[in-house]
Amino acid sequence: MSDDEKTMNNLADLGPGVGSKVEQIKFESNYLRGQLAEELTEDTTHFPEQQVQLLKFSGIYQQEDRDARHIRRTSGGEKAYQFMVRSRIPGGVLTAEQYLVEDELATRYANDTLRITTRQGFQLHGVLKGNLHEAVRSINEALLSTLAACGDVNRNVMACPAPRANQAQTKIEEVAHQIATHLAPRSGAYHEIWVDGEQIDTIETPQDVEPIYGPTYLPRKFKIGIAYPGDNCVDIYTQDIGLVAYLEGESLAGFTILIGGGMGMTHGKAETYPRLGTPLCDVTVEEALLVVETIVTVQRDFGDRQNRKHARMKYLVEERGIEWFLAEVERRLGYTLREPRPVILHDVEDHLGWHRQDDGHWFLGLHVENGRIKDTPTMRMKTGLRHAIEQFRPGIRLTGQQNILLTDLDHTQRGQLEALLNEYGISTDPKAAGAYRFAMACPALPTCGLALAEAERALPEVVRQIEVDLHALGLADVPLSIRMTGCPNGCARPYMGDIGIVGRTKDVYKIYIGGDWANTRLTTLYAPSVHLNDLPSTIHPLLVLWRDGRVPEETFGDFCHRVGIEQLQAQVKEQVVVETGSR
Repeated sequence: MSDDEKTMNNLADLGPGVGSKVEQIKFESNYLRGQLAEELTEDTTHFPEQQVQLLKFSGIYQQEDRDARHIRRTSGGEKAYQFMVRSRIPGGVLTAEQYLVEDELATRYANDTLRITTRQGFQLHGVLKGNLHEAVRSINEALLSTLAACGDVNRNVMACPAPRANQAQTKIEEVAHQIATHLAPRSGAYHEIWVDGEQIDTIETPQDVEPIYGPTYLPRKFKIGIAYPGDNCVDIYTQDIGLVAYLEGESLAGFTILIGGGMGMTHGKAETYPRLGTPLCDVTVEEALLVVETIVTVQRDFGDRQNRKHARMKYLVEERGIEWFLAEVERRLGYTLREPRPVILHDVEDHLGWHRQDDGHWFLGLHVENGRIKDTPTMRMKTGLRHAIEQFRPGIRLTGQQNILLTDLDHTQRGQLEALLNEYGISTDPKAAGAYRFAMACPALPTCGLALAEAERALPEVVRQIEVDLHALGLADVPLSIRMTGCPNGCARPYMGDIGIVGRTKDVYKIYIGGDWANTRLTTLYAPSVHLNDLPSTIHPLLVLWRDGRVPEETFGDFCHRVGIEQLQAQVKEQVVVETGSR
């Protein structure tokens, strides 16, 4: 037996004492059941730690309102526990009826907001333990699901959401749903616990229960996305598996497969890093599902189950090499795969504004700040969207930029819809979002347990100040992408695009710059420690250099990449010296 085969068998058939603590929890969970059903009946506000790990596979995170910690410290009470419930929505496609269910649940059980995720799903925040079962059951009754929205499995499959209504787009959506269904956990635990409450007795072998995952599922979360030709709106290079579609005429002919992308890293640990996906092979539409499954099984068997910070497939690809990975996939398939085609992605479409579909209907893309659908004194987006969707019954698409598309509208409805939305302060003009159009932030504080600093609550003021500078410099009409996260795990994908702002500790951030507009190049660290209040002033001199030194049509990221970090730092230092007159 080869060393690779020994490694594969040891990791695929974990026993007591092998792997990380989470691996043992999965191994002993009886295919994700654990004690979840029993704990749901307990009159408590939270779950024990072992069950918290299993909750994730059901799309649920146990969280704490960290803003309330000071009250707890003075009163001596327990943590302010609450839960986030995430729906898995392949390709971000859902019906008007399904949207209205999510909207109603957000009001009844959550904090009266509905959050679009960066992977085209929905999140309910602030759900209490006693309301979890009813919330999840209601989502399933609407023919949606929270299964595998989190956890060490394949998560929501992304796909370009634009409803082009042509054969290629329709087929891409079909493939996204096929992959999502095929890679969903097969265990009956989810439905037993959350849907029908009935225990399913089985004498099936582990291979029958979970033929793809086995009893310990994957070493870590797994992400898949599908890009429409030319449009990288799903950030294909950040996926564990990225499928880039190509056409023959107007028909979908196949995919170039990229593997090993991923954003997460850990501050101070050089062995962790963001990575772009690497081209692996070319597949036909018919081959895609089997090849994707085979790639997943390689990660299942060889991914690191000892160290969860080193468990994503990107580390396996980087350390073993793309040639090794391809050979292992081909060995399992029993045939040779074709070489990957060149990947051409020239833009990231946000699909905002009015667009004509190929079938003659129209769709309207609306900007949603940070994906948070809520009512504020100036814009009642949650109420306005609900009324619009109740009246016009459009199709709904969620985007990877956390925006929403209302689709399949007749041209006669355009004026009526705009008038209704305007009543609630909702603009249909993409330019109205200003510098916020291409800005994203993760939720971070107060709910995310991993957050080191603010993100969603801090980004609006940061963007506002940057927007003032852009107007003063005559750059207001030039697109600029800004992504902010409260920790280095990178949920808002800050290591791509023009500017990335990553939380380091309370009110302190790292600034990354130099990605490209099509999101095919990583950013580079520019400033390792900047206070929240100093972020705009630290970025300002870079904007001045960009204005003065850019070639025609050059984006901020391309300019920074061309000039280089060291040269930019030197020029900024010189600029400060000149402005202060302190030579």
